[in-house]
Amino acid sequence: PLLDETDEPLDDENLIDYGLDSVRMMGLAARWRKVHGDIDFVMLAKNPTIDAWWALLSRGVE
Repeated sequence: PLLDETDEPLDDENLIDYGLDSVRMMGLAARWRKVHGDIDFVMLAKNPTIDAWWALLSRGVE
């Protein structure tokens, strides 16, 4: 999908295939840690999909 895909990724597609890199993922983890103190890069990297990240972010706020 990185080179051929012009559409937005589906919620269950790997965002790395769409060009997401580790530096951007670390930046997201840092921002989201302000809401959920336990979110870290490893949690995001284990399953880099919109669905997985939504599940992490929609948990009860600390």
